[in-house]
Amino acid sequence: MSFSSSLRGGRKRKFKSEINVVPYIDVMLVLLIIFMVVPPANSPSVINLPRAEKSALPPDDYIQIVLKPNASLSIGVNGKNTVAAEDVPDRPAVLRRLRELHEANPEYPVMIAGDREAKYDDVIQLISEAKKMGINRVGLATN
Repeated sequence: MSFSSSLRGGRKRKFKSEINVVPYIDVMLVLLIIFMVVPPANSPSVINLPRAEKSALPPDDYIQIVLKPNASLSIGVNGKNTVAAEDVPDRPAVLRRLRELHEANPEYPVMIAGDREAKYDDVIQLISEAKKMGINRVGLATN
């Protein structure tokens, strides 16, 4: 009988060589909960639009299209040959009126003034339609 076995009760002990993963699982679950809760706090649908600090003055004479928040449109001419802005029911009517005003005043640029609540896609489509008509100078009005 050896000295080491008599002190330990005669049995040989094996060392445990496993990693305890329970604390790591707890940490991962806490991180998962944090990442699930934090994104809804940030509302991605709210976009703070930038304001133009210094913009060029608009031309003296131009055709203006205004997109209102309730999706209604108005079109008119500002300048020497002022034509009062008139409300139009839909996009095809605006395009017809734009074609008439452009034929009467081919040198006038088009200024599009979209309200903050107006859809971005509506503004882009108006710009695209104006370019298709051959109007080279199309701009956006800023606050």
